[in-house]
Amino acid sequence: MAAVFLVTLYEYSPLFYIAVVFTCFIVTTGLVLGWFGWDVPVILRNSEETQFNTRVFKKQMRQVKNPFGLEITNPSSASITTGITLTTDCLEDSLLTCYWGCSVQKFYEALQKHFYCFRISTPQALEDALYSEYLYQEQYFIKKDSKEEIYCQLPRDTKIEDFGSVPRSRYPLVALLTLADEDDREIYDIISMVSVIHIPDKTYKLSCRILYQYLLLAQGQFHDLKQLFMSANSNSNPSSNSSPGEKSTDRSLLEKAGLSESEVEPPEENSKDCVVCQNGTVNWVLLPCRHTCLCDGCVRYFQQCPMCRQFVQESFALCSQKEQEKDKLKAL
Repeated sequence: MAAVFLVTLYEYSPLFYIAVVFTCFIVTTGLVLGWFGWDVPVILRNSEETQFNTRVFKKQMRQVKNPFGLEITNPSSASITTGITLTTDCLEDSLLTCYWGCSVQKFYEALQKHFYCFRISTPQALEDALYSEYLYQEQYFIKKDSKEEIYCQLPRDTKIEDFGSVPRSRYPLVALLTLADEDDREIYDIISMVSVIHIPDKTYKLSCRILYQYLLLAQGQFHDLKQLFMSANSNSNPSSNSSPGEKSTDRSLLEKAGLSESEVEPPEENSKDCVVCQNGTVNWVLLPCRHTCLCDGCVRYFQQCPMCRQFVQESFALCSQKEQEKDKLKAL
């Protein structure tokens, strides 16, 4: 049997050698092309090479002006019984409408109605979309560029001390900002902003914070406003003065509610220098982790975020080169 095999191999040896040489040529060519970043079959590369050579797509961003601004003043003192103080910063005269105890289901149905049915550009439009599924409503007129503090509170006769255990069917407070003048709605792409605010109560003592903010556009789209995570300055202290015990309590409460702590963590003092070269100005946002930590010169060398090591799927610049040159000229 062995003799027959040797005779057969001898007779067909030229074809055998040709096949071996051709296979080696294909493998070598694939490795060389993969080294220089060309697309080659994954079978010729290991998984690490495949991940490293993945191209990072740069998103084309469109700049829009948001006429609304809303933040919580002194969140540590806010509660269902004592109320909450909101600070507004609007570019035009606006209306702040607060809906206490808004139904979670009706709220998200209202967002879908903005997309498919009618535009939520007025408080009445949102009220119609909610089918009045809230406990109490209050409204305030906001003057442009006033940055005034608005104190909101449930009436005492409602006798509401909490909204039940988690998961809840109602949000404690939903704040709607809309443009007061109808003519201003033709100027801006963003016609309203909705903020979902958690307020601690007797049952659920997670500290007061804005859970979600949605920007509603005149074309029918709505976008979830996300926080960017800037590279933290090593010389700065966190702005939050809460104790470690309070932080651990907040973390456990967030996990029960199904919220990621990173999405609602209070911002720190941030550095504007690139975390890699420590020289260039931070200008690039990496997605999906939303870390803003690289300058124009360093972003091209990274397929992974230098902060969290997550693979970068997309990225976009905060400012174009023209805007940066204008800023430099102004500084001079």
